[in-house]
Amino acid sequence: MNDQIAIGVDIGGSHVTSAAVDLRTFEILENTTFSAHINNKASKDVVLQDWSKAINKTIESTSMQRKVDIGFAIPGPFNYKTGVALFEGDNDKYESLYKVSIPHELPKFINSDQVNLRFLNDATAFGVGVSTQGKAKNCRKVIVVTLGTGFGSAFINNGVPQVNSNDVPKDGCLWDKPYKSGISDDYFSTRWCIERYFEITKKRVKGVKEIAEADSEGSKTVFREFGANMAEFMIPYIANFQAEIIVMGGNISKASQLFLPTLKSELHKAGLQLQFEVSPLMEDAAIIGSAKLFVPDFWDMVKNELPKL
Repeated sequence: MNDQIAIGVDIGGSHVTSAAVDLRTFEILENTTFSAHINNKASKDVVLQDWSKAINKTIESTSMQRKVDIGFAIPGPFNYKTGVALFEGDNDKYESLYKVSIPHELPKFINSDQVNLRFLNDATAFGVGVSTQGKAKNCRKVIVVTLGTGFGSAFINNGVPQVNSNDVPKDGCLWDKPYKSGISDDYFSTRWCIERYFEITKKRVKGVKEIAEADSEGSKTVFREFGANMAEFMIPYIANFQAEIIVMGGNISKASQLFLPTLKSELHKAGLQLQFEVSPLMEDAAIIGSAKLFVPDFWDMVKNELPKL
């Protein structure tokens, strides 16, 4: 039975969540989900020990002490093939893990005799997860975007993330691609929404939720611009990939009713007709997607396509 179960772990900036996934149904097993708060400025051993707190609780709940397979959904920069973290000062998180081999260091803190680790970008893992459940399950070509602290993305073809295909951007991601006076991450993130709202209203807020709740002309302008900018940026990528659906996640997606009408309208003007879904799975999708790395056929398709950064 345990051979058909893998643990999926979603690594965030402030917390980690771990759960066991049934690899036959891609459902999270009841009573196996555990989270732990993380100080991402702590030392290497403290960070890894805190990650292991949630993981060990999941292991205990599934009696997998002898052998455990763990898939990680983890943000970059990261070498997903080797499991070496590449976070530096510019990333403002987990600097103590810079050039640390997670497969070498983390098992010391895991309560299991044999630990196997595999890694996937967090946005990609989210994409794999939503492609196994929900509206995107019946679509061949799926674009996934996660909108929050940063702009995550993935291009999924028949359930498999595309990294080197001719119909996707370099490295299969969008966050670092040029847009206006910078890169897309500058425009499709929480910080852009906060700064643009301040420019318009001279009011300083902490997050997108406050902007949405303001329900003012200023807030409406922010979201209209957000939707129009996203359409302008994404049109060539959507057309080239011939996407059937865009699935959204992340905190900003919770305000999708405020920017999605503009986004859809602009795409329609460009002759692009596709479906949209705001995924109800949220972090569960990344857990399912990372655990799926231990499905042999899926692993064979993605193991040589994992980006190094």
